[in-house]
Amino acid sequence: MNRSDAEILWEVASVLARDAAKVSRANGRPAPNLPPLLFFTDPERTLRPWETAARLPAGSGVVFRAFGAANARETGLRLREATRRRDGLLLVGFDAELAETIEADGVHLPERGLNRATELAALRPDWRITGAVHSAAALTGAGRLDAAVLSPVFPAGGASAVRPALGAQAFGDLVRGSPVPVYALGGIDAGKARGLIGSGACGLAGVSAIRAAFGPD
Repeated sequence: MNRSDAEILWEVASVLARDAAKVSRANGRPAPNLPPLLFFTDPERTLRPWETAARLPAGSGVVFRAFGAANARETGLRLREATRRRDGLLLVGFDAELAETIEADGVHLPERGLNRATELAALRPDWRITGAVHSAAALTGAGRLDAAVLSPVFPAGGASAVRPALGAQAFGDLVRGSPVPVYALGGIDAGKARGLIGSGACGLAGVSAIRAAFGPD
């Protein structure tokens, strides 16, 4: 991928965020204060995630998934420094203790941990709490989240490789019935991103495509 891919991803993400905010205001709800773009780290696919985080457009977000890595604190602190310099959001996957330690802005819960959203919101009302969902049932029960991340929209790698892709139409149908803003995740690159305009998504999320577009050469 090249610089033009980065521009396309950011442009589409920004359009989605603006459109979602307009719909929210039209429905009498406050416009969500969410980053248009979420970069998900992965120990195998993003070996030096702070380098990508430092190059993201200002106002982007990072979801740090440590998965119990021994260097989680060190990596998290590097990401905290990078996101602060870019006026970005930093969320930690599932580990609230690590989020506290590195002074993150909140947590991202796996689908199996969505039941923790109410407890965490009560303990840390200042935190942003997002969660992963992969079905209509999970999305319906995501009302305590600030936003859901629905995947996979398109055929994807990583943990989502074993799940059937929703496709743009089914994704949009689920978004329109969601109680919370929804990010699109899974197989999204510059070539497919424009197909999500009008879907109702509040932004784009990704791993490899964002690393390739915004990471160091």
